[in-house]
Amino acid sequence: MKFVTSKEDLLNGIRIVERATVVKGLQPVLANVLIETVSNNQVKLTATDFDLSVTTLINAQIEEEGKFTLPAKKLGDIISRLQDELVKIELNGSVATVTCNKSKFDIIGISASEFPQIEENISEEDSIEIESRPFTRAIRQVVSAAASYETNNLLSGVVCEVNKNILEMAATDGNRLARVREVVKNNSADSEKTFEMLLSSRVLAELSKIATLVESENIKICKEVKKIVITIDKTKIITRLMQGQFPKYNQLIPQTFPKEAVMGKFNLISALERVAVMVNEKNSIVKFEFADNQLKLSGDSPEAGNSQDIIDIKYSGEPLTIAFNYKFVLEFLKIAESEDISVKLNSSLSATVFAPCSDEDYIYLVMPVQLRG
Repeated sequence: MKFVTSKEDLLNGIRIVERATVVKGLQPVLANVLIETVSNNQVKLTATDFDLSVTTLINAQIEEEGKFTLPAKKLGDIISRLQDELVKIELNGSVATVTCNKSKFDIIGISASEFPQIEENISEEDSIEIESRPFTRAIRQVVSAAASYETNNLLSGVVCEVNKNILEMAATDGNRLARVREVVKNNSADSEKTFEMLLSSRVLAELSKIATLVESENIKICKEVKKIVITIDKTKIITRLMQGQFPKYNQLIPQTFPKEAVMGKFNLISALERVAVMVNEKNSIVKFEFADNQLKLSGDSPEAGNSQDIIDIKYSGEPLTIAFNYKFVLEFLKIAESEDISVKLNSSLSATVFAPCSDEDYIYLVMPVQLRG
């Protein structure tokens, strides 16, 4: 194998696929990227951890066909430090020589025969093609609400539905729920058909990051019973669909809220971060006291002491004291794309909805924590 490509294309390709590598796995080859020539002017890079596989094509001048695997992190570190010139990769036995201008590296790799077979072909009968930007934005808004335990647990997944030109995405870990609706351009052959899928939150988080490295207006998704292939330009993400019935999450969202507070997002972030310094990290509880256009935040820890902070807000309802895991609230605040936040309340033990004032289609429901005493 021998080919020449640009540093920029090669480095970008490595950064795209390396998200699927396994650094300390039982099979050393899973830490590698498979590099193979596929035509006279393209090289395919592939990485997999079995749950997630990523492939991408880069432009190259092919001198000799072939395929081989090299350590993804090491290769990325080398390429990133090269000058912005053409890079040549040549395979000699079990060693690949990387040269660029006067720089030369000999990297020991692993035979391509040890790399798992990735089946990326899939029927396009059940598929959809929509705008990529609203899709990846929706992922960022909901993915933090998914459970982080047991990758095969349904609550570690994100449910996605496209109905005509409306995209709805939601995730919940049982203590919080994020739901977003976006208007999208649906370029599918059958745009009237409803498309649904349940994917691992980890896979979608990686997809969101990969999308920042790929320039494409559209994203194409094809699915079968247990498998899904997501295509963005020359990049494909292959993974498994999660199986099971996701909770009917819309039933969990209260229809009415007798109390509502409006406040500056950055004021709340700053006050929460100050108060959290004295909070017991085992439960991360911060008390919120709403009264007379003010919000008082307080926290305490038996070992450290206590803290409180007051910010001005818009609130004219009855006084209400409620407590939350402050980390859940902070995660929402740092995602929300609005300077002002609405907090919709019922009682001290009822679900509370946080939402950007500028986007009524994005809500973040948080269950309160019962205060003792």
